[in-house]
Amino acid sequence: MGVAIEVNDLKRNYEGTLGMTKKKTIKALTGISFTVDEGEIFGLLGPNGAGKTTTIKILTTLLAPTSGEAKIFGYDCFGQEKFIRDKINFIFGGERGLYWRLSAYENLQYFGDIYKIPAKVLKERIPKLIKLVDLEGRENEKVESFSKGMKQRLQIARGLINDPKVLFLDEPTIGLDPIGAKDLRNIILKLKGEGKTILLTTHYMQEADELCDRIAIINNGELVDIDTPKQLKIRHLKDKNAPLEDVYIKLIGGNKIA
Repeated sequence: MGVAIEVNDLKRNYEGTLGMTKKKTIKALTGISFTVDEGEIFGLLGPNGAGKTTTIKILTTLLAPTSGEAKIFGYDCFGQEKFIRDKINFIFGGERGLYWRLSAYENLQYFGDIYKIPAKVLKERIPKLIKLVDLEGRENEKVESFSKGMKQRLQIARGLINDPKVLFLDEPTIGLDPIGAKDLRNIILKLKGEGKTILLTTHYMQEADELCDRIAIINNGELVDIDTPKQLKIRHLKDKNAPLEDVYIKLIGGNKIA
């Protein structure tokens, strides 16, 4: 298996103001580097403002880096977007990204049309996605009547409508009850079994421990450490059975987990 995502010395600055006139450069990313293998679930963890969202925006071709490289399957995320966008998709946590007055089926049909997927392909794909996210029998109901967990499962189906090779999940289980979160984690593991590459952000350390093959922890735009959950625990706590949360707190320096 090859490398799906390659990040090399990635930097991103924002220009802000300090007071009325003085300009200030905000360094969102200070030069992070990592790779994600095909078929891997890779966790990107850190406190709010650490640089996770900036990294994802660059990797999903929504934001240009200040310097450094970000590549998907060897294509540059800034400059070669047309070779990347049909191979990726991005799912927000919460209830954004769906049209509530449309049915689940109509939502998937709409997003399929955006990707210019042939009608014949959509006719076969949508029922399979509905089954994958356990919404059979509810696909013709309006999304506004769905529970939060149902909406989030539909978000997964939406993110898979173009059959992406790489899926970016930004806090996919946020706000879900334990059963809904467990259902979503099971879907994520199924996708891994199908060979999907997944980059996941979450504030739930147990979730990261359960799902991720490797984890990168970032803080203040810097990569603090990267390894498997087991090796992170051994290296920093000398205990492979320790809670990942304890590793996180030690590396972040006691910052409160948001």
